[in-house]
Amino acid sequence: MTPSSSTKRPSGAFAPLAQPVFAVLWAATVLGNTGSFMRDVASAWLMTDLSGAPAAVAMVQAAATLPIFLLAIPAGVLTDILDRRKLLIFIQLLLASVSLTLMILTSTGQMSVIKLIAATFVGGIGAALMGPTWQAIVPELVAKTDIKSAVALNSLGINISRAIGPALGGILLAAFGAGLTYGVDVATYGFVIAALLWWKRPAMSHSHLSESFGGAFRAGLRYVKSSRPLHRVLIRSFIFYLFASALWALLPLVARTQLMGDAGFYGLLLGAVGVGAIGGAIALPRLRLLLNPDGLVLAAALISAAAMAVLSLTSLKALALGLGLLTGGAWITALTTLNSVAQGVLPNWVRGRALAVYVMVFNGAMTLGSLSWGVLATHVGIGSALLVAATGLILTAFAFHHFKLPSTEADLTPSVHWPEPAGPDYADTHRGPVMILIEYQIAEADRSSFLAAIRRLSDERRRDGATAWGITEDSHYPEAIVEWFLVDSWAEHLRQHQRVSKADADLQAEVHRFHQGTKAPKVRHLINLP
Repeated sequence: MTPSSSTKRPSGAFAPLAQPVFAVLWAATVLGNTGSFMRDVASAWLMTDLSGAPAAVAMVQAAATLPIFLLAIPAGVLTDILDRRKLLIFIQLLLASVSLTLMILTSTGQMSVIKLIAATFVGGIGAALMGPTWQAIVPELVAKTDIKSAVALNSLGINISRAIGPALGGILLAAFGAGLTYGVDVATYGFVIAALLWWKRPAMSHSHLSESFGGAFRAGLRYVKSSRPLHRVLIRSFIFYLFASALWALLPLVARTQLMGDAGFYGLLLGAVGVGAIGGAIALPRLRLLLNPDGLVLAAALISAAAMAVLSLTSLKALALGLGLLTGGAWITALTTLNSVAQGVLPNWVRGRALAVYVMVFNGAMTLGSLSWGVLATHVGIGSALLVAATGLILTAFAFHHFKLPSTEADLTPSVHWPEPAGPDYADTHRGPVMILIEYQIAEADRSSFLAAIRRLSDERRRDGATAWGITEDSHYPEAIVEWFLVDSWAEHLRQHQRVSKADADLQAEVHRFHQGTKAPKVRHLINLP
């Protein structure tokens, strides 16, 4: 079901939980993620047994994030064109098979460095599909006004899992070994699949305008290429995660070699990060009243850097646990803030694909960072690598603080204000390309203001499907100005009619107010001959 934004419900950080479907799926996901963190603890610690080299240990983190970097965009396309519920069920089955394989290999003594990295890589493929799909269903489960709270609750749920999973995984790992730990993870996927089967998602509507994989892929890339607000989110995210990844890549070695801990302590350390993240998620609504998104990301970067710097110098376990709390709070603040802004600047028709690019950037930064910090730690030591990362995080946090994150207040729901154009029969909608001409009459005094407004409109044309755009004038009548843009096919132009948002309609109204004609600007459609 899709909640109505007009439904009267209590507002607040936990308001999305009033929606039963969201609440059930959220609880199931917390359980599933708890099992995943247990698996990750077992894998990371098992690698320190198989090979103590920093680069090898960092490879586990890299193997988990590299598939997400490589496959995020195709995964986002699948999210937008397939039934998201069925896709999520398939993903859970894939992840369960990975953990089952790890359990068998470990229990039979056949595990090796290569097999562990390979299994982790396949698990990363499941995560690549999972990320954009789960994020894209959020607007289906809650009202628009609750999206930020729902994103924060998702992050809270992940970090509840991060608090419970590693600690429980460490206990099971120390007491019973990696095989049983992987087995418990397998069982958790059954609960997630049951919740997804219970969710009666409305069937997808199919029409002659349904997108193919290739067309949807190109449309998603065009949108991302032309969305300047999304560009700012992606750049800020990449910089933060590149340096913050040092802690996640090197933490197993910090726990084992610098703090002289065992598997149980490593799980406890990750649990402290999770507890800190829970605290950060609970405090985040109040923090938003004090700081804007840019201030929140800056504060998160400075706290993370300070925690890494102190952790690089200490051998005290109690202090390390305290730093884990701080790190968790900072991490959830940055993660939730950047994710919420990304959600807020995207319309629903391209949400899965564009979020996939965000996930790709996130995991690309984590992969590059993990490999880089692992190699650096091999040459200069773990503590020195953490200090370098902390210094870089501080410098880039201040350098990019003035590169402001975009506003999320624009109304991106479809306006449906374009009149239906006369065109070929639906069976011929593959014809193209199509050139759209819009003829304006602009007074000389308004010319510069009109051109400034219509050039802002060009980004909207490209985001919604145009492959090229231009503005021309009549050589004999300079007041006659023609805007033109190309789309791949008649079907793509009809989709463009469905994609124009209310915010875009406001921008178009600003352009049209300069038109001096007695009638609306004349629109023509020129279709390539077959």
